Amino acid sequence: MDIQEIKQRFGIIGNSPLLNRAINIANQVAPTDISVLITGESGSGKEVFSHIIHQISARKHGPFIAVNCGAIPEGTIDSELFGHEKGAYTGAIGERKGYFETVNGGTIFLDEIAEMPLGTQARLLRVLESGQYIRVGSSKVEKTNVRVIAATNVDVYEAVKAGKFREDLYYRLNTVPLKIPPLRERKEDIFLLFRKFTSDFTDKYRTPPIQLDDDAQQVLINYSWPGNVRQLKNMAEQLAVLERDRVITAQTLLTYIPHETSRTNLPMRLDNQPKEDFSERDILYKVLFDMKRDMVELKKLVADIIEHGGVSHAHQHHPQAITQLYRDIELPQATIPESQFTLQQPVNNNISSGNNNFDIVHHTEEVEESLSLVDKESDLIRKALKKHKGKRKLAANELGISERTLYRKIKELNL
Repeated sequence: MDIQEIKQRFGIIGNSPLLNRAINIANQVAPTDISVLITGESGSGKEVFSHIIHQISARKHGPFIAVNCGAIPEGTIDSELFGHEKGAYTGAIGERKGYFETVNGGTIFLDEIAEMPLGTQARLLRVLESGQYIRVGSSKVEKTNVRVIAATNVDVYEAVKAGKFREDLYYRLNTVPLKIPPLRERKEDIFLLFRKFTSDFTDKYRTPPIQLDDDAQQVLINYSWPGNVRQLKNMAEQLAVLERDRVITAQTLLTYIPHETSRTNLPMRLDNQPKEDFSERDILYKVLFDMKRDMVELKKLVADIIEHGGVSHAHQHHPQAITQLYRDIELPQATIPESQFTLQQPVNNNISSGNNNFDIVHHTEEVEESLSLVDKESDLIRKALKKHKGKRKLAANELGISERTLYRKIKELNL
């Protein structure tokens, strides 16, 4: 079966090279009986690929069951998977068949495999290696012929290093790794998926068709979609039901997108922007840390003056360095004007170093520094615009954000 046939049969929308590669791997591995580990972010469609592998395999006429390992309590997951005998534990009023027994000859899809307890992982490893298992409360070895497809949205190798996942089970499951790309890496597919979803929902709810204007399309494509296809589908359904104006603008679309609270939720970087994917919060933190470093350096210098009655040898020949240090430290709402401190020749000549003898006479006033992120964000944007003479595109590149985000910030902050 070729890729296009698989897409039509399972309703897969998109032509991304990463998506096509994942489908091709699933198509190649399906006729075999080897285990498959599907990795990908939540909402990216991992379960769809488990159905693809099962339906085009020799087990397609056998049973298929999807089990969410993270949704089963730790105390009952062994019973759910392997069954139990009567009286095996409190409440076990009768014997029960587990999934590995009922799905014999078919495929079991273990979603969120990284949430499986370590004890259950050892039992699963035995099934994978020998096809044998033991019911809870029994000593009799049972046999099963089940193909295991596992999936997770976490880095299993990191879980192995943290001691939360068995290394031998990881390598046994990871015979063929299958990575499902997140929606933000399938930018060319986002609008196609949106059109398909809105078409389906407008037909379902008998509402007029939905259209996006050009700016709204750019917002749709450049958003990072942390919830992936699931999030896009939910938003399409909301638009189909709630919006009276069927031509959606960028401003309207933004009301359906969650507030950007972390790097993963920020709009994606445009192709012509720099590779450093810094969020606005990262920039502010960097400025704060740089300010802190400069203040530490200044405190050391002042302490040296107080302790020794003058500057250290490293600064004696360069009094202008002190002035420059003050100039370099830019503290919003707490600046130190050059006119408020001077370098004067000492009266008592307690420092003897040629013609460079001086004392520092401070006339600074202690001003409480503003810690508002909004103030610092506004200050950064002003500086970037001033540096690039009002050119928003260059200023956005300097700040590491999209030009659209910069434009929105300018309006929000009334700059």
